[in-house]
Amino acid sequence: MGWIVLGVAALLAVWVVGVYNGLVRLRNRSENAWSDIDVQLKRRWELIPNLVETVKGYASHERQTLEDVIAARGAAMSADGPEAKAGAEGALTQALRQLFALAEAYPDLKANQNFLELQTQLTQIEDVIQDARRYYNAVVRDLNTRTEVFPSNLVASTFGFTRKDYFELDSEAERTAPQVSFGS
Repeated sequence: MGWIVLGVAALLAVWVVGVYNGLVRLRNRSENAWSDIDVQLKRRWELIPNLVETVKGYASHERQTLEDVIAARGAAMSADGPEAKAGAEGALTQALRQLFALAEAYPDLKANQNFLELQTQLTQIEDVIQDARRYYNAVVRDLNTRTEVFPSNLVASTFGFTRKDYFELDSEAERTAPQVSFGS
């Protein structure tokens, strides 16, 4: 009888360790995935001042649009956490849309090599951010599922594992990258 109890206790301990280690792996993957998003967002933020300066050279009297982009960039840089960051990034995307719409009115700007290169870089960064966001959200979904379903939720609550927020954009318009193509 003692061996049976000892065997059951050992199996239970192995199960708890396995669930705990799985939760730790998912938490670490989610933190790593968030770090990947953060790196790409910083690349985007670093590109924006160059873009604004290029546009300013051609459309300096469009001051409000340029100031809106810089203000949205600042808000995105200071936002903390996936939910706040998603809202701020959505506002930045909208401001960039306005900037690119403004550029349509300036044919010399649309033909400027520096502007074209910045467009290409921004498009590439937007694609990488979208991929990183999908990966992060998938890992967060797996972690959240493990912290909520029985019986792994017992281990999760015992060791302080909690849900993480998804990195989602608020509206359908914000979910698409700004249009940066200036074909004739």
